[in-house]
Amino acid sequence: MHTEHAKILPMPDPMALVTDSALGLAALIFAVRLWRLHRMWALAFVFTALAGFIGGVYHGYGDRTPELWKATVMSVGLASFFLLAGTHRRLAAVAAVKLVVYLTWMAAHDDFIYVVADYGITLILAGIFHPAKKWVWGSIAVSVLGALVQQTRVTIHPHWFDYNDIYHAIQIVALWMLYRAARDVSVSWVAREAPRR
Repeated sequence: MHTEHAKILPMPDPMALVTDSALGLAALIFAVRLWRLHRMWALAFVFTALAGFIGGVYHGYGDRTPELWKATVMSVGLASFFLLAGTHRRLAAVAAVKLVVYLTWMAAHDDFIYVVADYGITLILAGIFHPAKKWVWGSIAVSVLGALVQQTRVTIHPHWFDYNDIYHAIQIVALWMLYRAARDVSVSWVAREAPRR
């Protein structure tokens, strides 16, 4: 019996699996907390969580499965759609057109810069139209920082905390700020709409 065929390949990037999964878990927690308050943004967090979990497996096992990467970028596109469509009724048609363009483009392209561009447009429009502007613009600033780290490949340790890991950690903060934006507006709306005694 040849034991070399029975060897299990070592995981080349376990920290990416950990940090992406942490991002996915945070997004899932935010989705659950928003489910009754703001369904569209809750769905945005659901698809962000999905992207985090799939992306973690993709990076964690050595970026060897292009289908997983495709599923990751498509999930982020769906998250972007629900975030934009849930920001304001006037943006629902824009969100739908942007989603079709994005999915069509990403079917033939893989670069993460397109994901950043699509999500960035969504965040800018959300920053303009969402009532909780300080939280949304704060999230934008943090997301820009994360994107710069990711694109310039700033690394703390090449094997244990590289640019992707730093990006994931920064994005958890950006997601928390979006969660606060949705929660604060939803809670104040519920308080306004509650019948006066």
